[in-house]
Amino acid sequence: MRIGIITLPLHTNYGGILQAYALQTVLERMGHDARLVEERRGPLRLPLWKMPLAYGKRIAKNMLGHPCPVLFEQKCNRELPVVRQHTDAFINKYIRRMEVDGFADIRESEFNAFVVGSDQVWRPKYFGDIARAYLDFAEGWSVRRVAYAASFGTDEWEYTPLQTDRCGALLRRFDAVSVREASAVGLCRSHFGVEATHVLDPTMLLFADDYAKLFEAAGTPKSQGTLLCYVLDASPEKSALVNRIAEEKHLVPFCVNSRVEDGNAPLAERIQPPVEQWLRGFMDAEFVVTDSFHACVFSILFRKPFIAIGNAKRGLSRFASLLGTFGLQGRLLTDASARQPLGSIDWQAVYAVLDAKRDEAKAFILNSI
Repeated sequence: MRIGIITLPLHTNYGGILQAYALQTVLERMGHDARLVEERRGPLRLPLWKMPLAYGKRIAKNMLGHPCPVLFEQKCNRELPVVRQHTDAFINKYIRRMEVDGFADIRESEFNAFVVGSDQVWRPKYFGDIARAYLDFAEGWSVRRVAYAASFGTDEWEYTPLQTDRCGALLRRFDAVSVREASAVGLCRSHFGVEATHVLDPTMLLFADDYAKLFEAAGTPKSQGTLLCYVLDASPEKSALVNRIAEEKHLVPFCVNSRVEDGNAPLAERIQPPVEQWLRGFMDAEFVVTDSFHACVFSILFRKPFIAIGNAKRGLSRFASLLGTFGLQGRLLTDASARQPLGSIDWQAVYAVLDAKRDEAKAFILNSI
């Protein structure tokens, strides 16, 4: 079957890249011809009518002591290929894509089915025209419609009444709906009138060995430390936590990400390391400190003890659902300065749940497509 995958645009986010890779890999191993469908990325441009106001605001910010590039679009167009050079290399090598100028350019004859997911593909502030994530472009087509581990990212409702009505009508035409967070089951029922199944993030449908083959094939060097720190939103409290754990456990901290989101950082410090280096970090680590959902996932896959620092801005329900599934709620800190006692992880119990959930998720996919 020819399957089109609809997810968030791929860029420098490791979790976003790997969830697309994993879902495509699983579908291909089931015998399908699966590819990611994404809108073609052109250079950033500021419409002529916006220029006077936008440039004026940027000049004013600089005058008030808030550094802001006046020619922001030109700066991004120069720097993004450099920042993304390693992550783009992985995407181009391992993820099969069909680029379109717009989703309206997709033809019904090109696919037998569409799978929407995973990641926060149903979060309006991340996807743009959110109705596209509910396949509005395929309205009236004779294709299978499936949502796999789609996520709202939060347990609070962020849709406008108009978006709720439109997306609910589209979702009720799906053949099967699954979501990544337990709370999303209730959101689908109460706001859309749709029953959804709670399933694993697609990255968890593969095994640690599947990911190890990627960095082994790349000849990725050993990590320069034993305490993996993958922190998306740095703070003095998180740095103090890392230092305390390093001292208590006699570990050497190391990072596998750059200052990619800091537009004021030197360009050389913003280049995101290869996906393979990020993956290898989990194998080499003896302990992980993170505020990232997918870093929690890969800590579990590689059987590494970890602390998850709750990231309210990026969505807390994801952490609660993931850790609750495996009985690991005690690994979550909502305050990085808190001293929460951590016991050892019963990996046998965790993997008993993981094996069962994998079987359920794969059965959902097989029965849906």
